[in-house]
Formats: sequence, structure tokens, C-alpha cells
Amino acid sequence: MVDWILDQPFEFAFLALTTVACVRSQCTYWLGRAVRAGVLRSPWARRVSGEGAARARAKLERWGWPLIPVSFLTVGFQTAVNLSAGLIGWRWALYTLAAVPGWLAWGALYAAGGLAIFAAIGAVAAASPWLAVATVQALVATGIGLAYWRWRRRVAARQAA
Repeated sequence: MVDWILDQPFEFAFLALTTVACVRSQCTYWLGRAVRAGVLRSPWARRVSGEGAARARAKLERWGWPLIPVSFLTVGFQTAVNLSAGLIGWRWALYTLAAVPGWLAWGALYAAGGLAIFAAIGAVAAASPWLAVATVQALVATGIGLAYWRWRRRVAARQAA
């Protein structure tokens, strides 16, 4: 299927992949809402619908919305974010408005060659699974190192102030 999409004109691939992102994220969001509805009818209802949960939901609705479109630029994390939005009971309209830029970015990224990158990673993994593991580990270590470096700079700046 990857080859078939990559052989299509960019406009078609962009539209198809954006639609896939839309449908997948909406299904994941509504799955989270369904689980939430089930929990609200269970003995756990008091824990997820109290004042603390309402405050957390209000803060996420006010400040957490940028996380949704950014999550579409990741692999795997977007599913967790979309499911969580449904689980905490975000309003559908707010969630959808936040997701639209993510759908467009995901469609553009993959239509412009993102799928080719995954195909290349798959080819490397098929040829040498250890090389693929080492590459992923190096990327993760680099990300952790950069995050630690930024964190240390912020701590040093706070201490200097």
C-alpha cells in the first residue's frame, strides 16, 4: 500500500492521508469518550468526575490544546493524545478544531515523503535489525540529551536570577 500511495500525485496522496488522519483521530477520540461513559457508570465515577478532575479538564482545555496538533508529528504519541482527549471529556468541537492543523500537517508530511522514510527504515530493519535498533537508540539518546541540556539551562537561568 505504501508504494501505491507514493505513486499517486501529491494532491491525491495529501487528501487521502489527511482523510486517514481525520478518521483515525476521530475514532480514537470517540473510543476514549465511550470508555469514559462506561467509567462514569461504574463505582469509579466519583474519582473521575470530582472537582479535581473538573479543574484538570478546564486547564487542559485552556492550555493543553497545542499538544493535539503537535502530536500528529510523532509516531504513536498521537494515539495516546487523541485517546486521552476523549477520556478526559474534552468538548468535541474544541478537540476537532485543535486536530485540524494536525491532520493537514500529517497528510502533507507523509504525502511529501514521510512514507518513504518509513519504508527506508523498514528496509534497514529487514537488512540489519541490530542497525535499526542502534539507530533508534541513538535517536532516543540524542532526544534525552537535548532535553536534559535544555532543562539544565533553565535551572541555571533561574538560579542566576
